[in-house]
Amino acid sequence: MKTKLIEENIKYEGWQLSPHWIYKNFKIQGDATVAFIGECEVKLTEMVDIEDVINNEPIYSKNMLSFISEQFNVGLVEGVFRQRLLICIIKEALEKRGFKVRRNGDDLFVNNKKLTVSIATKSLTSILIHTGINIDSTGAPIAACGLSNDLGITDIEGFAKEVLTNYSEEINDIIMASTKVRGV
Repeated sequence: MKTKLIEENIKYEGWQLSPHWIYKNFKIQGDATVAFIGECEVKLTEMVDIEDVINNEPIYSKNMLSFISEQFNVGLVEGVFRQRLLICIIKEALEKRGFKVRRNGDDLFVNNKKLTVSIATKSLTSILIHTGINIDSTGAPIAACGLSNDLGITDIEGFAKEVLTNYSEEINDIIMASTKVRGV
């Protein structure tokens, strides 16, 4: 899996969760995960999570660290497993820094405040994952916390690179592990 931390600020609006967005915009072909920082505003018309649409829960964050992953030759259930793996890797990175983090499905909470948003979906050619971590939770429509304003993490780029590396290595290791066993 290829990874890249995007230097430019990008506002995540939901439409970026589309096939070949990474390839078209960053010339990274194949299984890839990118991270970027920027405002997040996903209106109901762009929501992939139907439950959020039914509950009239648009997403907003003044500043968010977003991860978008596109992975090919994977079914939706395996895609959700991979999404949950990404969430667990983020949780481990936070716990390594001394934070008590609670995971509920694909959501992370610190002090009962929501830190992340995440969704996995399937396109005709791939699975797509978006996971966002609040950096600044000011103005969020729910009780939320952020990496900087609540947890005091200032090296967001370093945190993003750590998560990208650990996720890529884990996916690559899983794939390699599947090639070393004899069928029975």
